[in-house]
Amino acid sequence: MNRPRIYMDYHATTPVDPRVFKAMEPYFSELYGNPASKNHSFGREARDAVEKAREQIATLIGAKPREIIFTSGATESNNLALKGVARVLGRTSASAKKHIVTVATEHRAVLDPCEVLAREGFEVTYLGVRADGLIDLAELAAAITDRTFLVSVMQANNEIGVIQKLEEIGAYCRDRGVVFHVDGAQAVGKIPVDVGAMGIDLLSISGHKLYAPKGIGALYVRSGQPRLTLQSQMDGGGHEQGLRSGTLPTPLIVALGVACDICQTEMDAEADTVGALRDQLLHGILEAVDGVQVNGSLEQRLPGNLNLCFGGIEAESLLQKVPDIALSTGSACTTANLQPSHVLKALGLGHEAALSSVRFGLGRYTTGEEIELVISQVVEAVKELREKSLLSNFS
Repeated sequence: MNRPRIYMDYHATTPVDPRVFKAMEPYFSELYGNPASKNHSFGREARDAVEKAREQIATLIGAKPREIIFTSGATESNNLALKGVARVLGRTSASAKKHIVTVATEHRAVLDPCEVLAREGFEVTYLGVRADGLIDLAELAAAITDRTFLVSVMQANNEIGVIQKLEEIGAYCRDRGVVFHVDGAQAVGKIPVDVGAMGIDLLSISGHKLYAPKGIGALYVRSGQPRLTLQSQMDGGGHEQGLRSGTLPTPLIVALGVACDICQTEMDAEADTVGALRDQLLHGILEAVDGVQVNGSLEQRLPGNLNLCFGGIEAESLLQKVPDIALSTGSACTTANLQPSHVLKALGLGHEAALSSVRFGLGRYTTGEEIELVISQVVEAVKELREKSLLSNFS
C-alpha cells in the first residue's frame, strides 16, 4: 500500500506560497525591465516593485525601507554582515578592535565566516549554551572586552528551534557600543522581530524559510548614528547602496516582499495553529513510547520545531523506516555528515544520544491528519527498531 508523502522538514526549506508565486510570475515575462534602468517605463515599473517589496520587508521587522539590502539569502547576508563589519573596524591599526563573540550552536553560515576571520587575525570567542540551548547572559557579559566590536547570536536555532532572549542581549551590546548581528533565517516570519526593540544592528533574512523562493534574501543594516559601515563582499556596479553589486532579481524580490506581507498579517494565528500541531505530535509520541526526550527548551522554542532523542535507536535507521516522511537529523547543510550535530553536542548530549535525535519541522501546510500519520509511523518504527536491537543483543 502506498503511503502519502508527508513533509516535516520546514526548517530546511518551505514551499512557495501560491499567493507568492502568483505575485512574482508577471515579472518573469511581462514586467521584465531592469530596475536599474531608470530612463524608461520598463525599468521604472520594475524599480517600483522592488521598492514596494523593500517596504514590505521593512514593515515586518520594524525597520526603514532604506535599511534593507537584497542578497541571495541568509548565508550571503551573514557573510556580508560579519566580514563587512570586521574588515572595516579591524583594519585601521594594530590597536583596532579585533574581537568577535558568537555562540557554539550557530549555523555554519556564521561559524565558517568566523573561522575565516580568525585566520585573518581576528579573535573569536564561542559561547557555550546551557542544557536548554540558551546562552548564559552573564557569560556573554564576561566575554565582551574593550576589543570586542561584534556579537553574533541567531534568534532561533535551525536544529532545536530554541529562541534566544534578544532584547536582553541587544540592550547589553548597545550599552557596550558593540555591533549586534542576528541570523534571523529561522525566525523572521515565524515569530515577532523588532530590530529597534531588540537593539539589532544587522539582521539576516532568507526567503525560502518563509514561503518565498530559494535564491533571495536580505540584510537589514541599521541606519542613523553612529553610522554602521560595511565593506562590500561583491563589487561591480555599486547596487544596493554599494553593498551588494549585481542586477536585482525583480521576481524573487517581489516574492520575498509578498511573503513578508503575508507573514505580517497571518503570523500570530499561524503560530498558534502550528504550535498546537507540534504539541499534538509531541504528546502522541510520548504517550506511545518511552525513552524519548526533548532536546532544548520546549517553552522558549519556535512553534513548528520539535527535536527528539529516541533512546536506543539510531536516527538514520528511523528515517529509513519512514521513507514517506521528510524528516532530518540536523541542518540540511550537513546531512552528508554522519558526525553528531555540533548543536546537540553543545547541549551536553553524548555521542549516542546525539546520533539518536530527529528534527521534526512543521509549517503552514501541515495538517492534523498528517500529524496522526506521523505519530503512527514513527511510533511503529521506533518499536520495531528497539525490538530488533534487543533481539540482536541476545543472539
